[in-house]
Amino acid sequence: MTNNDIFKKLRVALMLRDDEIVEILKLVDFNISKSEIGAFFRKEDHPKYVECGDQILRNFLNGLVIHLRGTKENPKIPKEIIYRTKETATKTSKPAQSTTKPSYKSRPKKENIPDISYVKYKNKKKS
Repeated sequence: MTNNDIFKKLRVALMLRDDEIVEILKLVDFNISKSEIGAFFRKEDHPKYVECGDQILRNFLNGLVIHLRGTKENPKIPKEIIYRTKETATKTSKPAQSTTKPSYKSRPKKENIPDISYVKYKNKKKS
């Protein structure tokens, strides 16, 4: 398993976007652009594929620890951070819809449609 595979799996598992990865890397003073990160997630046969080095993965993991746990002076609860990112990911991907349906009794009644007794068909032979 390559560093790129590990990086991809962490990105999917934690539902991270490229800009969030850039922010995590900035926590450990490692500056990288979104396009450089996008090159790590390409297929190996793609012409702009770049192999993720040990230094980048190491800095990402160290930044991820700070992102999830916080610092010694300002600790965080990792569960809250993970659930907060999942909630924002689902909120941005789906439009807001009302979850409550009107009750059965409060719905307007449908009008009775009269029964159509005789219909003339074009293809039917008259007997």
